[in-house]
Amino acid sequence: MRAGNAVYNSKRDLPDTVPVFPLPAALLLPGARMPLNVFEPRYLQMFDDAMRTNRLIGMIQPSLDGGLASSGEPALCDVGCMGRITTLSETGDGRYLVSLDGICRFRIGEEVKSRTPYRKCVIMPFVSDLTDEDGTAIDREALLKTFRAYLDANGMEADWDSVRRAENETLVNTLSMMSPYGPAEKQALLEAPDLKTRAETLIAITEIALARDSGDTSTGLQ
Repeated sequence: MRAGNAVYNSKRDLPDTVPVFPLPAALLLPGARMPLNVFEPRYLQMFDDAMRTNRLIGMIQPSLDGGLASSGEPALCDVGCMGRITTLSETGDGRYLVSLDGICRFRIGEEVKSRTPYRKCVIMPFVSDLTDEDGTAIDREALLKTFRAYLDANGMEADWDSVRRAENETLVNTLSMMSPYGPAEKQALLEAPDLKTRAETLIAITEIALARDSGDTSTGLQ
């Protein structure tokens, strides 16, 4: 897996502990890019510290049940995604505009005590994410059909030339990250075991949203 100027080939290339950035409904996936607008002081420090070391940040959602950790902070979901800071610019008003390139998903082992104002966790990386995934098994036609139906229902347009040129992995992950769904749906997309399942999950979530918005109780598109 290449992210910026760095290549991550095995578990040896990854740290055992990463700083984590809890953000509801935020989805980072391996091989995809997430833009961030960072302004909270403790996360500004987290990005400063990451830039001085390995440039790695763990994106994760707060627990979906709203529970609290022993520290009193929001509990975290079990699975997040590690990303590398590939661009960082200052705005002049105390914010950072950041691009984070996804490397691999991880499962939290435990949260560690730290003197920093931000949180850190011991992680267990999904090493299989470091290799290119075979996207030939996805139903591209069904995915594009569902995507078009969603855009039509919401009066939106897309650059279809770019969509058609996109490789399957890029298409599935980009649509998953851009999708306007809530934390539970985003977590389901993150935890999908492979690209085919992620594509099927995205189609199902979108069909449910379309049926709900139209007042229909069925979930299939005609």
